[in-house]
Amino acid sequence: QAQLVESGGGLVQAGGSLRLSCAASGLTFSNSAMGWFRQVPGEDQEFVAGMSWSGGTTYIDSVKGRFTTYRDNAKNTVYLQMNSLKPEDTGVYYCGLYVGRFAPPTGPTDYDYWGQGTQVTVSS
Repeated sequence: QAQLVESGGGLVQAGGSLRLSCAASGLTFSNSAMGWFRQVPGEDQEFVAGMSWSGGTTYIDSVKGRFTTYRDNAKNTVYLQMNSLKPEDTGVYYCGLYVGRFAPPTGPTDYDYWGQGTQVTVSS
């Protein structure tokens, strides 16, 4: 059964760090694009970062220089390293996989598979 399993969320003080993991089973990231989205109550999912099938990365302006997404092909896992966290980074973070050799879409409806989501809470 193809699925993505997320882990690594939690509660952290502003300025702290967290690393989110997105492990794939029955799927592979090597021929797919992936994206990280976050959602806060009452709002739509927001694209945060993504990686193309070839490994190129993209980030929204508010997280550039603080967040890094990278892939471990041997573990079939993608990570989102989040440093210098701010209260406005709070939300449920989802990883998504878009099958095909493309750049990561910024719209959530394009994705084929989703992780279950993990809560990130940054206190001030």
